[in-house]
Amino acid sequence: MADIRFDGKVAIVTGAGGGLGRQHALELARRGARVVVNDLGGSVDGSGGGSEAAHAVVEEIKALGGEAIANGSSVTDDAGVALMVKHAMDAWSRIDVLVANAGVLRDKTFSKMEIADFEFVLGVHLMGTVKPAKAVWEIMRTQNYGRIVVTTSSSGLYGNFGQSNYGAAKLGIIGFMNTLKLEGQKNNIHVNAIAPVAATRMTENLMPPEILAHLKPEYVTPGVVFLCSDEAPTGCILTAGAGAFALSHIVETEGVYLGEKGLSVEEIRDNWSKITDPAGQQPYNAGGEQTAKVFRKMQGG
Repeated sequence: MADIRFDGKVAIVTGAGGGLGRQHALELARRGARVVVNDLGGSVDGSGGGSEAAHAVVEEIKALGGEAIANGSSVTDDAGVALMVKHAMDAWSRIDVLVANAGVLRDKTFSKMEIADFEFVLGVHLMGTVKPAKAVWEIMRTQNYGRIVVTTSSSGLYGNFGQSNYGAAKLGIIGFMNTLKLEGQKNNIHVNAIAPVAATRMTENLMPPEILAHLKPEYVTPGVVFLCSDEAPTGCILTAGAGAFALSHIVETEGVYLGEKGLSVEEIRDNWSKITDPAGQQPYNAGGEQTAKVFRKMQGG
Protein backbone atom coordinates (compact mmCIF):
# COMPACT_ATOMS: atom_id res chain seq x y z
CA MET A 1 0.00 0.00 0.00
CA ALA A 2 1.10 3.57 -0.67
CA ASP A 3 2.52 5.76 2.08
CA ILE A 4 0.12 8.20 3.72
CA ARG A 5 0.96 11.68 2.48
CA PHE A 6 -0.31 15.22 3.10
CA ASP A 7 1.10 16.99 0.07
CA GLY A 8 -0.89 20.15 -0.66
CA LYS A 9 -2.69 19.96 2.68
CA VAL A 10 -2.55 22.47 5.53
CA ALA A 11 -2.60 21.48 9.19
CA ILE A 12 -2.98 23.46 12.41
CA VAL A 13 -1.56 21.81 15.52
CA THR A 14 -2.25 23.53 18.83
CA GLY A 15 0.11 23.15 21.76
CA ALA A 16 2.81 22.18 19.26
CA GLY A 17 5.81 23.81 20.93
CA GLY A 18 6.81 20.61 22.72
CA GLY A 19 5.79 17.10 23.71
CA LEU A 20 3.01 15.45 21.74
CA GLY A 21 2.09 18.49 19.68
CA ARG A 22 5.65 18.97 18.48
CA GLN A 23 5.85 15.36 17.35
CA HIS A 24 2.48 15.62 15.56
CA ALA A 25 3.59 18.78 13.75
CA LEU A 26 6.95 17.31 12.73
CA GLU A 27 5.46 14.11 11.38
CA LEU A 28 2.74 15.91 9.42
CA ALA A 29 5.45 18.12 7.92
CA ARG A 30 7.65 15.12 7.06
CA ARG A 31 4.71 13.76 5.09
CA GLY A 32 4.22 16.93 3.10
CA ALA A 33 1.79 19.03 5.13
CA ARG A 34 2.24 22.75 5.57
CA VAL A 35 1.87 23.35 9.29
CA VAL A 36 0.74 26.15 11.58
CA VAL A 37 2.65 25.49 14.81
CA ASN A 38 0.57 27.01 17.59
CA ASP A 39 1.90 27.32 21.13
CA LEU A 40 1.30 29.91 23.82
CA GLY A 41 4.55 28.89 25.48
CA GLY A 42 3.28 28.92 29.06
CA SER A 43 4.19 26.61 31.92
CA VAL A 44 2.33 23.36 32.62
CA ASP A 45 -0.23 25.19 34.79
CA GLY A 46 -0.86 27.74 32.03
CA SER A 47 1.01 30.66 33.55
CA GLY A 48 3.44 32.81 31.59
CA GLY A 49 3.77 32.62 27.84
CA GLY A 50 5.83 33.34 24.76
CA SER A 51 5.99 31.89 21.25
CA GLU A 52 9.69 30.91 21.26
CA ALA A 53 8.82 27.19 21.44
CA ALA A 54 6.57 27.46 18.39
CA HIS A 55 9.29 29.27 16.42
CA ALA A 56 11.81 26.57 17.36
CA VAL A 57 9.55 23.85 15.95
CA VAL A 58 9.04 25.88 12.78
CA GLU A 59 12.80 25.99 12.35
CA GLU A 60 12.97 22.21 12.80
CA ILE A 61 10.36 21.78 10.07
CA LYS A 62 12.18 24.14 7.73
CA ALA A 63 15.39 22.20 8.34
CA LEU A 64 13.53 19.11 7.11
CA GLY A 65 12.63 20.98 3.94
CA GLY A 66 9.05 21.64 5.01
CA GLU A 67 6.84 24.72 5.26
CA ALA A 68 5.56 26.05 8.58
CA ILE A 69 4.58 29.22 10.37
CA ALA A 70 4.45 29.92 14.09
CA ASN A 71 1.48 31.24 16.02
CA GLY A 72 1.51 32.20 19.70
CA SER A 73 -2.23 32.62 20.28
CA SER A 74 -4.06 31.22 23.26
CA VAL A 75 -6.67 28.67 22.23
CA THR A 76 -9.06 30.23 24.75
CA ASP A 77 -8.87 33.70 23.17
CA ASP A 78 -11.41 34.33 20.41
CA ALA A 79 -9.32 36.99 18.68
CA GLY A 80 -6.18 34.87 18.97
CA VAL A 81 -7.87 31.82 17.47
CA ALA A 82 -9.21 33.95 14.62
CA LEU A 83 -5.68 35.26 14.01
CA MET A 84 -4.29 31.72 13.95
CA VAL A 85 -6.79 30.73 11.27
CA LYS A 86 -6.14 33.95 9.35
CA HIS A 87 -2.41 33.20 9.33
CA ALA A 88 -3.11 29.80 7.75
CA MET A 89 -5.55 31.15 5.18
CA ASP A 90 -3.33 34.12 4.26
CA ALA A 91 -0.37 31.81 3.74
CA TRP A 92 -1.99 28.81 2.03
CA SER A 93 -5.71 29.56 1.38
CA ARG A 94 -7.05 26.39 2.98
CA ILE A 95 -7.11 24.35 6.19
CA ASP A 96 -7.43 20.58 5.93
CA VAL A 97 -6.41 19.33 9.36
CA LEU A 98 -6.84 20.53 12.94
CA VAL A 99 -5.11 18.70 15.78
CA ALA A 100 -6.45 20.16 19.03
CA ASN A 101 -3.67 19.23 21.43
CA ALA A 102 -3.11 22.25 23.72
CA GLY A 103 -3.54 21.60 27.41
CA VAL A 104 -2.64 22.44 31.00
CA LEU A 105 -2.79 20.75 34.39
CA ARG A 106 -3.82 22.08 37.78
CA ASP A 107 -4.12 18.87 39.76
CA LYS A 108 -5.63 18.80 43.24
CA THR A 109 -8.19 16.67 45.01
CA PHE A 110 -11.68 18.05 44.59
CA SER A 111 -11.84 19.03 48.26
CA LYS A 112 -8.76 21.25 47.86
CA MET A 113 -9.44 22.58 44.37
CA GLU A 114 -10.50 26.16 43.83
CA ILE A 115 -13.34 26.73 41.36
CA ALA A 116 -11.03 29.08 39.46
CA ASP A 117 -8.65 26.16 38.78
CA PHE A 118 -11.56 23.99 37.67
CA GLU A 119 -12.83 26.65 35.27
CA PHE A 120 -9.35 27.40 33.92
CA VAL A 121 -8.59 23.77 33.03
CA LEU A 122 -12.07 23.32 31.57
CA GLY A 123 -11.54 26.46 29.50
CA VAL A 124 -8.19 25.41 28.04
CA HIS A 125 -9.09 21.80 27.27
CA LEU A 126 -12.77 21.98 26.34
CA MET A 127 -13.25 25.50 25.02
CA GLY A 128 -9.68 25.44 23.73
CA THR A 129 -10.85 22.59 21.50
CA VAL A 130 -14.25 24.07 20.65
CA LYS A 131 -12.94 27.49 19.58
CA PRO A 132 -10.36 26.32 17.02
CA ALA A 133 -12.83 23.74 15.70
CA LYS A 134 -15.48 26.41 15.28
CA ALA A 135 -12.98 28.71 13.55
CA VAL A 136 -12.11 26.10 10.90
CA TRP A 137 -15.53 24.46 10.58
CA GLU A 138 -17.01 26.62 7.81
CA ILE A 139 -13.73 26.51 5.89
CA MET A 140 -13.83 22.72 5.98
CA ARG A 141 -17.51 22.65 5.03
CA THR A 142 -16.83 24.87 2.02
CA GLN A 143 -13.94 22.62 0.97
CA ASN A 144 -16.06 19.49 1.56
CA TYR A 145 -13.04 18.15 3.38
CA GLY A 146 -11.65 18.25 6.88
CA ARG A 147 -9.97 16.13 9.51
CA ILE A 148 -10.17 17.10 13.19
CA VAL A 149 -8.38 15.21 15.94
CA VAL A 150 -9.28 16.15 19.50
CA THR A 151 -7.32 15.04 22.55
CA THR A 152 -9.05 13.18 25.36
CA SER A 153 -7.56 11.18 28.24
CA SER A 154 -8.05 8.08 30.33
CA SER A 155 -8.70 10.57 33.16
CA GLY A 156 -11.88 11.58 31.37
CA LEU A 157 -12.83 8.14 30.08
CA TYR A 158 -12.21 6.29 33.35
CA GLY A 159 -11.24 8.80 36.07
CA ASN A 160 -8.00 9.64 37.84
CA PHE A 161 -7.40 10.76 41.41
CA GLY A 162 -6.78 14.50 41.72
CA GLN A 163 -7.95 15.36 38.21
CA SER A 164 -11.66 16.14 38.45
CA ASN A 165 -11.19 19.35 36.43
CA TYR A 166 -9.07 17.67 33.76
CA GLY A 167 -11.28 14.58 33.63
CA ALA A 168 -14.46 16.62 33.24
CA ALA A 169 -12.93 18.57 30.36
CA LYS A 170 -11.57 15.49 28.63
CA LEU A 171 -14.89 13.62 28.70
CA GLY A 172 -16.68 16.79 27.58
CA ILE A 173 -14.47 16.70 24.50
CA ILE A 174 -15.87 13.25 23.66
CA GLY A 175 -19.42 14.58 23.80
CA PHE A 176 -18.33 17.36 21.47
CA MET A 177 -16.73 14.89 19.05
CA ASN A 178 -19.78 12.63 19.07
CA THR A 179 -21.96 15.42 17.72
CA LEU A 180 -19.42 16.83 15.25
CA LYS A 181 -18.94 13.40 13.69
CA LEU A 182 -22.64 13.48 12.75
CA GLU A 183 -22.79 17.10 11.64
CA GLY A 184 -19.61 16.85 9.57
CA GLN A 185 -20.45 13.65 7.75
CA LYS A 186 -22.14 15.12 4.68
CA ASN A 187 -19.17 17.45 4.10
CA ASN A 188 -16.50 14.76 4.48
CA ILE A 189 -15.33 16.18 7.81
CA HIS A 190 -14.10 13.35 10.01
CA VAL A 191 -13.67 13.96 13.72
CA ASN A 192 -11.82 11.56 16.01
CA ALA A 193 -10.16 11.55 19.43
CA ILE A 194 -6.77 10.42 20.65
CA ALA A 195 -6.32 9.29 24.27
CA PRO A 196 -2.53 9.38 24.69
CA VAL A 197 -0.22 8.07 27.37
CA ALA A 198 3.08 9.86 26.89
CA ALA A 199 6.06 11.34 28.70
CA THR A 200 5.66 15.11 28.43
CA ARG A 201 5.97 18.13 30.71
CA MET A 202 2.44 17.36 31.86
CA THR A 203 3.24 13.79 32.95
CA GLU A 204 6.90 13.89 33.98
CA ASN A 205 6.02 14.22 37.68
CA LEU A 206 3.37 11.49 37.59
CA MET A 207 5.50 8.44 36.72
CA PRO A 208 9.02 7.13 37.44
CA PRO A 209 11.76 7.74 34.83
CA GLU A 210 12.05 4.06 33.88
CA ILE A 211 8.36 4.05 32.85
CA LEU A 212 8.55 7.42 31.09
CA ALA A 213 11.37 6.07 28.91
CA HIS A 214 8.82 3.77 27.24
CA LEU A 215 6.26 6.54 26.76
CA LYS A 216 7.88 8.79 24.19
CA PRO A 217 5.45 11.12 22.37
CA GLU A 218 6.60 9.71 19.02
CA TYR A 219 4.99 6.39 20.02
CA VAL A 220 1.58 8.14 19.97
CA THR A 221 1.98 10.31 16.87
CA PRO A 222 1.48 7.58 14.21
CA GLY A 223 -2.07 7.11 15.48
CA VAL A 224 -2.78 10.84 15.38
CA VAL A 225 -1.41 11.22 11.88
CA PHE A 226 -3.52 8.30 10.63
CA LEU A 227 -6.60 10.03 12.08
CA CYS A 228 -5.59 13.13 10.07
CA SER A 229 -5.44 11.22 6.81
CA ASP A 230 -7.85 10.67 3.93
CA GLU A 231 -8.35 7.12 5.21
CA ALA A 232 -9.39 8.17 8.73
CA PRO A 233 -12.59 6.80 10.24
CA THR A 234 -14.89 9.15 12.13
CA GLY A 235 -16.15 9.18 15.71
CA CYS A 236 -13.41 6.94 17.09
CA ILE A 237 -11.53 7.15 20.38
CA LEU A 238 -8.04 5.79 19.75
CA THR A 239 -5.94 5.04 22.81
CA ALA A 240 -2.17 5.11 22.33
CA GLY A 241 0.97 4.74 24.40
CA ALA A 242 4.33 2.95 24.26
CA GLY A 243 3.48 1.66 20.77
CA ALA A 244 0.21 0.03 21.92
CA PHE A 245 -3.04 1.11 20.23
CA ALA A 246 -6.65 0.25 21.01
CA LEU A 247 -10.17 1.57 20.48
CA SER A 248 -12.23 2.80 23.41
CA HIS A 249 -16.03 2.71 23.33
CA ILE A 250 -18.87 4.02 25.47
CA VAL A 251 -21.25 1.08 25.64
CA GLU A 252 -24.76 0.51 27.01
CA THR A 253 -26.16 -2.75 28.35
CA GLU A 254 -29.30 -4.26 26.87
CA GLY A 255 -31.04 -3.70 30.20
CA VAL A 256 -34.53 -4.78 31.17
CA TYR A 257 -38.04 -3.42 30.68
CA LEU A 258 -39.86 -3.15 34.02
CA GLY A 259 -43.07 -1.59 32.72
CA GLU A 260 -44.87 1.52 33.88
CA LYS A 261 -47.40 0.19 36.36
CA GLY A 262 -46.21 -0.04 39.92
CA LEU A 263 -42.65 0.90 39.00
CA SER A 264 -40.69 1.47 42.21
CA VAL A 265 -37.26 2.12 43.62
CA GLU A 266 -37.24 -1.44 44.96
CA GLU A 267 -37.74 -2.85 41.46
CA ILE A 268 -34.56 -1.10 40.37
CA ARG A 269 -32.72 -2.66 43.30
CA ASP A 270 -34.18 -6.12 42.71
CA ASN A 271 -33.38 -6.09 38.99
CA TRP A 272 -29.94 -4.52 39.26
CA SER A 273 -28.17 -7.65 38.01
CA LYS A 274 -30.34 -7.67 34.86
CA ILE A 275 -29.87 -3.92 34.29
CA THR A 276 -26.09 -4.28 34.51
CA ASP A 277 -25.71 -7.62 32.68
CA PRO A 278 -22.98 -7.00 30.05
CA ALA A 279 -24.35 -9.62 27.65
CA GLY A 280 -25.40 -7.87 24.45
CA GLN A 281 -24.01 -4.48 25.42
CA GLN A 282 -23.09 -2.22 22.51
CA PRO A 283 -21.95 1.28 21.54
CA TYR A 284 -24.35 3.61 19.76
CA ASN A 285 -23.51 5.92 16.89
CA ALA A 286 -26.09 8.55 17.89
CA GLY A 287 -28.43 9.32 20.78
CA GLY A 288 -31.48 8.33 18.73
CA GLU A 289 -30.32 4.71 18.75
CA GLN A 290 -30.69 4.61 22.52
CA THR A 291 -34.20 6.02 22.24
CA ALA A 292 -35.05 3.38 19.62
CA LYS A 293 -33.96 0.68 22.07
CA VAL A 294 -36.27 2.09 24.75
CA PHE A 295 -39.26 1.81 22.37
CA ARG A 296 -38.19 -1.68 21.32
CA LYS A 297 -38.11 -2.77 24.96
CA MET A 298 -41.56 -1.25 25.50
CA GLN A 299 -42.86 -3.39 22.64
CA GLY A 300 -41.38 -6.55 24.10
CA GLY A 301 -38.25 -6.69 21.97
